[in-house]
Amino acid sequence: MSRATRRSSKRRQGMILLVVLVVVAMLSLAALTFAELMMAERQAAEMSVRQAQARAAAESGIEMARMFLAQDPKTALEAGGSYDNAAYFRGAVVDERLRSGGRSRCTIVSPATVEGASSAIRFGLEDESTKLNLNALLAADKAVPDGARQVLMGLPGMNEYIADAILDWLDEDEEPREFGAELEAYASLAIPYAPRNGPIDSIEELLLVQGVTPGLLFGLDANHNGVVDAAEQANEALLGVDNSDGSMSRGWAAYLTLFSLEANVQPDGSPRINVGQSDLKKLYDELSQVDPQWATFIVAYRQNGPYLVDGTSSTLLNYVTSGEIDLEKPANSKGNLKTVLDLIGKPVQVTFKGQKDPAVLQTPFPEDPIQMGLYLPKLMDTLTVNTAKVIPARININQAPQAVISGIPGMSPEIVEQILAGREPDPAKMDDNQRHETWLLSQGIVPLDQMKLIMPFVSGGGSVYRVQSVGYSDEGGPYARIEAVLDASAGGKSPRVIFWRDISHLGRGYSLETLGLGLPGE
Repeated sequence: MSRATRRSSKRRQGMILLVVLVVVAMLSLAALTFAELMMAERQAAEMSVRQAQARAAAESGIEMARMFLAQDPKTALEAGGSYDNAAYFRGAVVDERLRSGGRSRCTIVSPATVEGASSAIRFGLEDESTKLNLNALLAADKAVPDGARQVLMGLPGMNEYIADAILDWLDEDEEPREFGAELEAYASLAIPYAPRNGPIDSIEELLLVQGVTPGLLFGLDANHNGVVDAAEQANEALLGVDNSDGSMSRGWAAYLTLFSLEANVQPDGSPRINVGQSDLKKLYDELSQVDPQWATFIVAYRQNGPYLVDGTSSTLLNYVTSGEIDLEKPANSKGNLKTVLDLIGKPVQVTFKGQKDPAVLQTPFPEDPIQMGLYLPKLMDTLTVNTAKVIPARININQAPQAVISGIPGMSPEIVEQILAGREPDPAKMDDNQRHETWLLSQGIVPLDQMKLIMPFVSGGGSVYRVQSVGYSDEGGPYARIEAVLDASAGGKSPRVIFWRDISHLGRGYSLETLGLGLPGE
């Protein structure tokens, strides 16, 4: 082989080596890219799985709340109750298998009302009866002139123009109120629309009402965790509104609902006895199971009405505490009851079977605060004049914020102050009297006549609850927040979910330490 040929062969071999090196480099780069892509894919898949686990944990929290509410009241209270029960609702382990993300947990949180305003959190459910029911608001006008406006004016930052505009949005007519707005006001906007003139579907719909701004409706609590965090500073939306007491930190949305109602049942879930029923024999039999003396007196009251002592004639009558009632005698319109409190402090003139002369039957419900404290819990537990299975829109005075209680017709500042000072918000710590709104009467905060006037507006507790469940893992990472409203008014059955939304876009809202990690006893 010639020298030239050998040189040419060497050059070709060098070129081949260079090409091989380039191909090897390209293949190595492709392999590296593929490996990184697969690693990213794996991480994304793992993140997706952990996100799904967090959502499943949050959903488990909602189911946990439903199971808790399905228990009978006594069992639920013995388990710590639903108001503030960290042992049950904080850091509950959903998945105990230790994975890269740690245990999967859920926590249920609610805003805590301190001195009448929301300024902390608790681990439990939020009673919707602590809020004003917008769709039932107009009923206040039937009870008290301008009652609905008065209720709204209790809200911080509210004025008569916005209050009337909200009521015009809700009422059926097209006649604007004194300071309100109807179709004409909305038709002149750049993008015109008509007012609802009926029940609304969501609290957010109020943003369409003249004068309502996002700042007024939602306040400073942008992430809806119940408190104003360091990053949530005052902004122009709340200029001109006094928030020195924190009452507008969560905005009006914290005081409003569409869902509040309470079950009209006895503690064991059975219907209350309707003392207004026309069948007095049936009424007597039902009441005899409760208290024979009550049965005699209430049927006698229904037959004769209250006996009004006028002085001289009463001295000629015989005062008794019992006797055999004539069940054949029908009810008299004088004995109609507007409220069970009509039975208090009023004797009845009655002629018992086998007797010729009438007697005055003493009431087993004397108007004495000490004795009322003994019989009122049983009276309110078992008797009613309302035949409805549920009672809507009354306000739970044991937990409602000061702004809501202040707007109730008939509530003076002095009464509101006494309620806030004397109430116990946690049902697990209440005495029997505080389970009902009539503790205001037995503790002398209001007299009997005033108690009758405010009873249509107040209660001792409701049957519909808002639940905010956070799903997370011990190692942090993905999370999920779900808000739901549960209707437990059916009693003994699994509560219905009547509202549901995912609020994960607002952030986790709470530190892992607050939510609960590695709690004792696990």
